[in-house]
Amino acid sequence: MEFCPPNISFFDVWVNHGTSACFMDTVSSSILATFLLLFGGTQLWMYKKYSNRATNVLPSKLYYFQIFMSVLMCLVVVVKYALEAALIHQRTLFMYQIVSGGLLLFSFTFATYLVSLERNYRLPTAPPQGHGLVLLVFWTMLLIFANLTFVNLKRLDWWFSLKTLDDKIEMYIFVVYYVGSLTLFVLGLKAPGLTHTRNYYNLNGDSSSSQNNLESERLMHTGSTWAGAAKKIKTLAPFLWPKKSALLKLQVIICILLLIIARVINLFVPIYNRLLVNSLVDKPLVFRWDYVLIFVGFKFLQGGGTGGMGVLNNVRSLLWIGVQQYTTREIEIELFRHLHGLSLRWHLSRKTGEVLRVMNRGTDSISNLLNYVLFQIIPTILDIVIAIVFFVSTFSTWYGVIVFTTMALYLVTSIVVTEWRTKFQRKMNLADNALNTRSIDSLLNFETVKYYGAEEYEIKEYGKAIQTYQVAEYQNSLSLVFLNSLQNLIITGGLLAGSLLCVHEVVNNQTLTVGDYTLFVSYILQLYVPLNWFGTYYRAIQKNFVDMENMFDLLQETCDVIDIPQAPMLCVAQGAVEFRNVSFSYTPERAILKNISFTVPAGKTLALVGQSGAGKSTIIRLLFRFYDVESGDIFIDNQNIKTVSQASLRQAIGVVPQDTVLFNNSIKFNIQYARINASEEEVKEAATSADIHERILSFPDGYDTQVGERGLKLSGGEKQRVAIARTLLKAPQIVLLDEATSALDTKTERNIQSALNRVCASRTTIIVAHRLSTIIHADEILVMHAGEIVERGRHEELLERNGVYASMWIQQNTKQSEPSSDESPPSSTA
Repeated sequence: MEFCPPNISFFDVWVNHGTSACFMDTVSSSILATFLLLFGGTQLWMYKKYSNRATNVLPSKLYYFQIFMSVLMCLVVVVKYALEAALIHQRTLFMYQIVSGGLLLFSFTFATYLVSLERNYRLPTAPPQGHGLVLLVFWTMLLIFANLTFVNLKRLDWWFSLKTLDDKIEMYIFVVYYVGSLTLFVLGLKAPGLTHTRNYYNLNGDSSSSQNNLESERLMHTGSTWAGAAKKIKTLAPFLWPKKSALLKLQVIICILLLIIARVINLFVPIYNRLLVNSLVDKPLVFRWDYVLIFVGFKFLQGGGTGGMGVLNNVRSLLWIGVQQYTTREIEIELFRHLHGLSLRWHLSRKTGEVLRVMNRGTDSISNLLNYVLFQIIPTILDIVIAIVFFVSTFSTWYGVIVFTTMALYLVTSIVVTEWRTKFQRKMNLADNALNTRSIDSLLNFETVKYYGAEEYEIKEYGKAIQTYQVAEYQNSLSLVFLNSLQNLIITGGLLAGSLLCVHEVVNNQTLTVGDYTLFVSYILQLYVPLNWFGTYYRAIQKNFVDMENMFDLLQETCDVIDIPQAPMLCVAQGAVEFRNVSFSYTPERAILKNISFTVPAGKTLALVGQSGAGKSTIIRLLFRFYDVESGDIFIDNQNIKTVSQASLRQAIGVVPQDTVLFNNSIKFNIQYARINASEEEVKEAATSADIHERILSFPDGYDTQVGERGLKLSGGEKQRVAIARTLLKAPQIVLLDEATSALDTKTERNIQSALNRVCASRTTIIVAHRLSTIIHADEILVMHAGEIVERGRHEELLERNGVYASMWIQQNTKQSEPSSDESPPSSTA
């Protein structure tokens, strides 16, 4: 049995203007089988030794389709060589067909086994972000070898001519084989068998135990970053086009025109370089100063061959600044508005440092993404297409094949390896978030760190966070070096093949001139410079998409407290408040309020007392509509607060919270925040009513005194008075006091109590109190226990009942009358 058909040797690579099937089939199948045997065998050994069976495998129809396509490819290989032997070679089977068929069957079988292995087993590393590099490279080479068949387009005896039935049969087999290779490549990128439920930055959190996963599991994403790209672009679309400015629209159009002009100039620069070189070689020599001027003029517009410093690029960059700022501004404002529109439940569970990091990275990634896609990726692809068409039409098909093969191999390699590298970028982002969150939390809790002498612990934990980040950074950099080396090898190989062919035709065939060689080299190098950056651009786009994923998750967070469509404004005539059969729970397993009902008449005061966790503060939050009740209704002047706008509801209510948090700004700013347009006289009047005006004037900077982070430069009593002044300036119809004096000493509490009385005068008031002495004046007192009202009445009535309230009253008075156990007697000496 002969290895190759008659009159053809294995070493006859080029036959009749095309490649030898004996050579190509043997080499391609051998490369595929050898690659899988070496690297796939190594992967198989690692899985056998270190892997554990996966527990979160989800059903996937695409996975079974992927397996079906692999099996189908095996069948196509058998049919292909069987028909070739029966029809073309008249029942003669050559050794190369047996070898190639056997190697391909082995390759597809082994690859299918690896797919199944990666689906059902996990290595003890980060969660899989797609198929391993071995399978991705295998499917990439399979598609490349299938495309090499097009090299034989000009071969006269090839089946592309479709002259006979045998030709048509081979064409059908090739189409099936090519479609199968392409399908396996696409499915390999998607990795359907490894797809998990996407779990973006779950900043909202969840109190249920099923959602309390490890941070790394909660933040890691699976699948390609291009998944959902259309949805992301649709979300961004309203912010990309400057619909509010006609001038910016004109700038966008001019930028696109400059981009098109630059593509044309990139083509004519090497053309005029050829004309100039030929004018120096052709006889007689002619001084073509016009060529020199045109060539230099084009270079001036182009700028260094890459458009990096040319006039066109500089003008375009200048015009694009306004468009870029518009997009960034609009998305930042929308994101900020969206965060303020989210419910208290979300804000209580968020991490401030993490959210700020996501916001900064997300908004930065948008402007970077636009620049890379519009002015780097698209121009580079256009240049490649123009170059292929130009070389095929001006030189020969071979130059187009060389350029296309090099570019395709480069792009496919960049995409495949970059997709593989994405998990390292995500892991680095995770570590970066943890590092920033750790530092911000530690600095925000500076006092607590000092109280417990935990400086060394904080430094040690911060060092661990830095070390974790640097490990992820090193892995990311190592994979980048691998990608750059692979890209350089491909580009160098393409340049070598094209240069050898061009020099051969200049020297031996003399079909090309020296100027043609100069054109080829200059054009190729001009093309390779931006192409060499293509991997960087693609990685940057990948990174921007990864960074944007978290921002999109923020934008997709939904608020659980929303207004009904066309919600009317709340009209407060008297300010009567009514809770009617209200029940509520933060989590399903624990009810906070159980069928609560009470009424606060207009201008009256209601006090809520009881042990911690009884539901007192929850009533305040429900009235302010931080949460919606699960059952029952809340009314203000017979208007259900669910049916009115939240803005009007909150405008009618003033709150003096237990823990007053102030902006890191002046005292005047913090008081005026209740009514931004209030005059300075109104601010001072409110401060006087809150009994803090004189105290403010005693500060060196008066009302311009900076209160520090969260108001820490002021004492507790001073902060409380500022909060009272702020509420007085707001002048609400309903006042909520949520244990407003519980953190103060008795003397300060008495001083502030008079200011609180001025706030509550003639206003409907609900007080949550810990100290019963502060609410003895209330028109009605509700005693709460475990989410239920166990007693109600005035102070004197509740004492007479000798129930829960009376017990609490006696207990508090006893504690106040007894001296502290560690209190020492006054010293008799000075």
